[in-house]
Amino acid sequence: MRVTVGEAIAVGPGKVALLEAVEAHRSISAAAKALGMSYRRAWLLVDELNRSLKEPAVTAAAGGVHGGGTELTDVGRQLIVLYRRIEERAMSACEEDIRRLTALVSA
Repeated sequence: MRVTVGEAIAVGPGKVALLEAVEAHRSISAAAKALGMSYRRAWLLVDELNRSLKEPAVTAAAGGVHGGGTELTDVGRQLIVLYRRIEERAMSACEEDIRRLTALVSA
């Protein structure tokens, strides 16, 4: 599922996975590495996500002696919960059609 704002994908599976990785690693850089993407790409996705929302999903602290850090806001955590709940309900509701569709795909 994707939610668009104009031409931009405000919320989608990649951004939700990135939020989950940021939550786990407390760092955009570490989250990017865990997902096999560049830091720049991850930063751009977080920036686009934050700009698409009424309130930011991610906040970052500036680096210093002990380095910076990144945290999800309550909005970021809520976004993950809602997205995963919608995804689960959609999969459940469409289970038969998904099974039939995947049967059409060659292995």
